[in-house]
Amino acid sequence: VDYKETLSDTREDKLASLSLQLAGRLVRASRESDREKEAVKGMIGDISHQLKTPLSNIKMCTELLEDPSLEERERLEFLHRIREQSEKIQWLLSQLVKISRLETGAISFAAGYEGLKQTIADSVASVFGAAEEKQIEIRVGEFPDLLVWHNRKWTVEALGNILENAVKYSPRDSAIDISIRPLELYVDIEIRDEGPGIGKEEFNLIFQRFYRGRNGEKTQGSGLGLYLTQLILSKEKGYVTVDSKPGEGSSFHVMLPIQFLQDSHNFSS
Repeated sequence: VDYKETLSDTREDKLASLSLQLAGRLVRASRESDREKEAVKGMIGDISHQLKTPLSNIKMCTELLEDPSLEERERLEFLHRIREQSEKIQWLLSQLVKISRLETGAISFAAGYEGLKQTIADSVASVFGAAEEKQIEIRVGEFPDLLVWHNRKWTVEALGNILENAVKYSPRDSAIDISIRPLELYVDIEIRDEGPGIGKEEFNLIFQRFYRGRNGEKTQGSGLGLYLTQLILSKEKGYVTVDSKPGEGSSFHVMLPIQFLQDSHNFSS
């Protein structure tokens, strides 16, 4: 046996194997890079689409304000519209910054076991004015102050996004019900509205960035709220699901880790 020839073949086989592995990694990296480029391209397109309308409105109002024959009442109305559209742009950009920083890890927040009652109260307070304007009643079922793993500030934002959608898409003089149900490992925070409902085929789509539900296309919105909600909850070891039928309202279930039930029984309702 020619041992030199055998060793040479072995080395060549190893080199060939390493070359194939390297080529495979390069192909995968190239595909990943292409996907990232497409994602960035799509996001830029979505952002441009979101900004196009308010910027056009600001431009139009500004041009109208240049008319010297404009009455004071009309001038104030156009100024109000400019302020309103500017605030919309500011809100959109702030949401995008939050999402970007959370996705990249530039923002991190600490979570711990905190009482849930104050978090629910703060979440309801964040949309109380908008609900009152549409005469929508927000009803919260009784529950003990369970210790739940979360960051209050960020969870209020996550729940507030769901409640904001519920108020936005629900008819006047309707109701939004919030119920809290402790499970073995999680607490189930259910937010149920009397809005137009969502088709089953959209259950996953509504949590994607910039997606607008078919039943909500006539209502102003950015399609960022639910995406940010699920992003925040994932940082807290939680998640969100939806149960709905067109014409029958929607129920969003926010699941967050709960402290052992035998410990939570010590808290009064």
